[in-house]
Amino acid sequence: MYQEARQKLDKNDFESAIKKLESLQSRYPYGRYAQQAQLDLAYAYYRQDEPESAISAADTFIKQYPNNPHVDYAYYVKGLANFNPGIGNLSLTVGEDPSERDPQSEHDSFDAFKDLVTRFPSSKYAPDARLRMQYLLDSLAKYEIHVAKYYLRRGADVAAVNRAKEVLTEYPDSPSVEDALQVLVKGYGILGLNKLRDDAQRVLSMNFPRAAVTPGKLNDRSR
Repeated sequence: MYQEARQKLDKNDFESAIKKLESLQSRYPYGRYAQQAQLDLAYAYYRQDEPESAISAADTFIKQYPNNPHVDYAYYVKGLANFNPGIGNLSLTVGEDPSERDPQSEHDSFDAFKDLVTRFPSSKYAPDARLRMQYLLDSLAKYEIHVAKYYLRRGADVAAVNRAKEVLTEYPDSPSVEDALQVLVKGYGILGLNKLRDDAQRVLSMNFPRAAVTPGKLNDRSR
């Protein structure tokens, strides 16, 4: 049964592989192939574009077989199943509020990859996990900037400032720091908080001299 399941996996017939792996687990839950079948099942669900099932299968493997030499792969599959590369590049329809998009899966993906690189820093999956973690951080920061700029355009200046501050706090190494500082300069300027505006302008000018917001554009909501 396991060999048949592996043949289906090798042929990218994931639907059939899932059925055979599930049947194998049901009939031989304590057999010699039970652990590998559970790990293969997580992978098959991921490739079948069933992220919730993939995550559940990976979590089951991690809980039941924490000392398995391949448990690092379960964390990796869990991270992949949650990985969504689109959150930072939102394509919005007119009037759509980007804050209604839920970035939870990106946070969950980051946490799974973080568990992997923390627990198994020498894992062969760790280098790719670290790259994906950095991508996710940059993507989540960009998402916050989308929301902040949307709030600026809608006149929700306090909310925009708070989103920009979150980028500086949570994603200080992200390329979106420049945009966050620009939002702060404009937001504080509109709110009449001149000292805070000048402080943000000074930091922006020191670190991104060509991107400084000129005073005449502080009240312009078109950008």
